Amino acid sequence: MNTTPTDLPTLPHARGLRLMASASLLVLLTGCAVTDSAPQATAPLSEPYQAWFEDGQPRNLEWRHKQLVKKADEAIAAGNPREAIRLLTGLANQGFPQGHYELGKLYDQGKAMERDPAQAAEHYALAVRTPSYIRGHAALNLAKLYREGDGVERNDLLAYHLLRLAVEEEVGRDERVMLAALLREGGDGVSANPERAAKLYAIEAEQGQEEALKALAEAHAPGGWLDEKPERAMDYARRYAEALRKRAAAGETTAMRQLAGLHAPDGLLGDQPAQRLHWLRQAAEAGDKDALGNAGSALLDAGETRQGIRMLEEAAERGDVDAMTQLGRILVDPERAPTRPTAGKRWLEQAVEAGDIDAMEALGTTLVAEARRRAQAMGTPRDNAASPDAPSAGLADPPRFTPPEVERGIALLERAAEQDHALAMARLGDLYLAGELVPSQPYLAIDYLKHAHELGHPWATQQLGAAYLEGRGVPQDGRRAEGLLRDAAQQGQPAALRLLGEAHLQEQGPLPFHPSRAESLLEEALEAGDDTAMAVLGEAYLRGPLPENAERGRALLERAARQGDANAMLVLGRAYRDGEGVGRDLDEATRWVTRAREAGHTGAEEVMTGVNRRKGARGDINALIAAAEQGHPGAMADLGRAFLDGRGVQANPRAARRWLEQAANAGHIGARAELGEMLLDGEPRRALSLLQAAADAGHQGARLTLGQAYLKGGPVEADAERAIGYLRPLAEAGNPHAARELGVAYQEGLGVAADPEQARKWLERAAESGDLASRANLGRALLRGENGIPRDGERGKALLQEAAQQGHPGAMATLGREYIRGENLEQDVRQGADYLLKAAEQGHPSARLALAKAYLAANGLENASREQALVWLDSVMQGDSGMAVQTLHELLSDESAAEALEVAAAE
Repeated sequence: MNTTPTDLPTLPHARGLRLMASASLLVLLTGCAVTDSAPQATAPLSEPYQAWFEDGQPRNLEWRHKQLVKKADEAIAAGNPREAIRLLTGLANQGFPQGHYELGKLYDQGKAMERDPAQAAEHYALAVRTPSYIRGHAALNLAKLYREGDGVERNDLLAYHLLRLAVEEEVGRDERVMLAALLREGGDGVSANPERAAKLYAIEAEQGQEEALKALAEAHAPGGWLDEKPERAMDYARRYAEALRKRAAAGETTAMRQLAGLHAPDGLLGDQPAQRLHWLRQAAEAGDKDALGNAGSALLDAGETRQGIRMLEEAAERGDVDAMTQLGRILVDPERAPTRPTAGKRWLEQAVEAGDIDAMEALGTTLVAEARRRAQAMGTPRDNAASPDAPSAGLADPPRFTPPEVERGIALLERAAEQDHALAMARLGDLYLAGELVPSQPYLAIDYLKHAHELGHPWATQQLGAAYLEGRGVPQDGRRAEGLLRDAAQQGQPAALRLLGEAHLQEQGPLPFHPSRAESLLEEALEAGDDTAMAVLGEAYLRGPLPENAERGRALLERAARQGDANAMLVLGRAYRDGEGVGRDLDEATRWVTRAREAGHTGAEEVMTGVNRRKGARGDINALIAAAEQGHPGAMADLGRAFLDGRGVQANPRAARRWLEQAANAGHIGARAELGEMLLDGEPRRALSLLQAAADAGHQGARLTLGQAYLKGGPVEADAERAIGYLRPLAEAGNPHAARELGVAYQEGLGVAADPEQARKWLERAAESGDLASRANLGRALLRGENGIPRDGERGKALLQEAAQQGHPGAMATLGREYIRGENLEQDVRQGADYLLKAAEQGHPSARLALAKAYLAANGLENASREQALVWLDSVMQGDSGMAVQTLHELLSDESAAEALEVAAAE
């Protein structure tokens, strides 16, 4: 039966893979049956396939077509596949299976033409259906296609029968090894039979077949698929190694690399670094460029850093892209020595140009990390929530301007992420969540983390769990967070256990407050290798909420600190500074905080500021001065603030300016903001330049100062639109000072059109954030119904009382006046006078003036100097507070004094 036209065929073009079990092909497969039982088959073979295995008389003799096959081979060698196909098709059309077999090999191997495994399978099947001396070979080749699903639908059962046929035909290739591999684990329609597999492997192993020797070594090794027999496993492994050494001696680099693998930590011959390195070097010297890089890696693993780097450099210079990437990673790693970041980045750049996505991730990460270290050294805010020790807590914000190196780093990470590089996605998620170098974009961060989590990256899973704990970019969901963090922990992320433990330490957190569970999780994290858990656990013992155990807490923290945990150092520094669980010792605090700073902890500067302030308060300013004189930008800024505010040292504006200038020139952003505010009245142009630089770098205090300056004018030309541009984003982000400024501006029409609704909105926001001035201001407006804000006496009185109770003199003065006047509150002159006295004691000018007028009236001295009255008032207030109240009440017993007080209050 002819299956191919006898005229000159056209070469096949690229085609889609076709399924072997097509109806047209099955029609061809008729004529024979399986000759014996197939014990491992769990289902019968489909009827059309049974025809492949029927017996019959062999139809071809090799000598009759040997010359024709030779001519076809010569045509292929000459690059003329058309001629080869014509010759072999003619042979096949004469009914000789060898023609189909040779055509199958031609399409299978893609000799001088495009490979077509589906076409190969058709010809192998036609060769199998007719008994011949090449039937076993065709069956073996066809079994490989069905086992791999290459050009045909995967079919383990059919592959099993084909392999058995090849074994019966004694092909003498790898048919027994392939059948053993199938029986070892079983397949679809084929039950596993490890014992039968072992026998098949053993037959081949006796002949020195490498794959059989390796399989039996693995089978008897610990965790193998046969009974564990270490001696037998080692015997097979040695015989396998001997077979490889013979090939290696002939110069085969593949065998050399396999020998290196045998001596790897998980190799069959055990971890033998010297042997592993020997074979990798052999392969490298034999011209295997990848082996040279692997040898470098082996040297690094063995602790021979310099020699390993030299070998990686040689591999990289020969064009090994993987070596370029690994070398680049090592040279830019600040924790390795020697560090050569410029050379490292150059190698990574070359690997990126070659399209290596690992290099894209590594270079992107390096550029971002370098920018982060520079920003931290210059005092750039670490995150949006400043430490409570910061001089301007709560005023930190990422810069508007993204440095070029950060943009390049992000672009590289994004390129890698687009190619499903899970670590690059995890890094981008971390970057956009942190908001250190770029504005925080939690929704984008979560998108990256979800994709990386789906790809199975455990760090991304951990970060995603932390995001659900905090409610960043996703709704807060403790249950979801716990599930993700436990998944991450099971994948080798012990920090996930620590995060769970920390969550259970929070009284108002996303997970139930459960100190004992937290303690257990932190202990588990510690045992799993998360050293940071030591610091968390130690701090919880010192400061709570775990039952106080100062000795254990201090021991854990000191142990963590000895291991280099900068956070533990900082916690110890705070503890000695504040006397928590240990006696207060500022010298010890300085020692630990200094170590934390040297270890790179970004919060150390802020804590050291607190230590230095306490030292300055007791007259010891030397440590701060010494640090400033050594050129540390943060110390210079702190010393400038100390001289400016008179904290720990006598106030000295000139010295303050000198130190702030030096810190600002060194790039310290907070110093620029402080100096700009200091110079605003006297040197407005310089001040604006400094404030603008600090604002552009993300300093909220500078933005607030600029907003206030442009709103009110004076040192600079008033510019309401510009002022609102600075203040509104800050107010919307929750800055109470900016909200108050907006509220007052809209309330009084300062630079903008008066707008009672906007005024109340922003004052309410500021008041809710705890700003006392806003509470006093809004309370007064609501009590009196001023500035177009509808009157709400109860709410106004409540706000004023809250502010007064927290010490706001303006609120006290307003309440004093209102109680005396009796218009908006029920009149109570004595209570009003008490409020005025409290306000006057804090220096409130109108309260002082009202009381002074009352004194003058009581003594018939209405025309006397007010200065004399104020002197009397000061003398009263400087005495005993109870006596001052009594004196005031006695003064009010005089009708003229009371009347004068009412008049003054009304004014």
